[in-house]
Amino acid sequence: MKSLRTPLLCLAVGAAAALALRDRAGAQQVVEYKSGIVWPEPVVVTPGTDNGPPSDAVVLFDGKDLSKWNNGDRWVIKDGYAVAAKTGITTKDSFGDCQLHLEFASPEEARGKGQGRGNSGVYIMGRYEVQILDSFQNETYFDGQCGSLYKQHPPLVNACRKPGEWQTYDIIFESPRFEDKKLVRPGYVTVLHNGIVVQNHFELKGGTYYDRPAAYTPHGPKAPLNLQFHGDPVKFRNIWIRELKEMNPVSVPEKK
Repeated sequence: MKSLRTPLLCLAVGAAAALALRDRAGAQQVVEYKSGIVWPEPVVVTPGTDNGPPSDAVVLFDGKDLSKWNNGDRWVIKDGYAVAAKTGITTKDSFGDCQLHLEFASPEEARGKGQGRGNSGVYIMGRYEVQILDSFQNETYFDGQCGSLYKQHPPLVNACRKPGEWQTYDIIFESPRFEDKKLVRPGYVTVLHNGIVVQNHFELKGGTYYDRPAAYTPHGPKAPLNLQFHGDPVKFRNIWIRELKEMNPVSVPEKK
């Protein structure tokens, strides 16, 4: 048995060595792909904590005052949040492509029904509304419930919390582009409601309206943000926004 085991062991060792040489030769033949595109170094941004603003964000409301908003003095501020009252408010600054975070809560005592319950809205560029509504066990038309692009697209799911509970919106917005007053690229909106995707890169059909179909009106690359007052004391807190910029390569190799 000893004489038979030795040749078998030699064969096994030889086969393993051959496989190792083959794998090494194959690895040596793999050439890394390089695009030749030279990119700028990404800017370092420090993330916030507990939904707080990252280091490059513009803080629009930190629970203390609404000084960055026109008509901000018309709303009631207490206990670190603002309560919608009397009129809508509009940012003094203008924004285009952006990432927007805000937190809201409908009144704890649910009154009314349909569109008459916890109604407000986020008007990006003053034209494109992401609906705010108490849609917890509250029936209404689907493209008008919370998380909808008003009268254009319902939310993919109903992610509403109970009345009075704090909720979050994280909105990624790409502004439409116009040249010579003609639309050359539509706007796009992605919305996360309480961390759940409810709008997935939706292509806007134009401005959002109650009394007429969606349609684009030419405008500049930036415009103010508006929070609607629709008669309900909706609460807001922790509002911040980040400008989104395209990353363009430093250089691109010439095509051969």
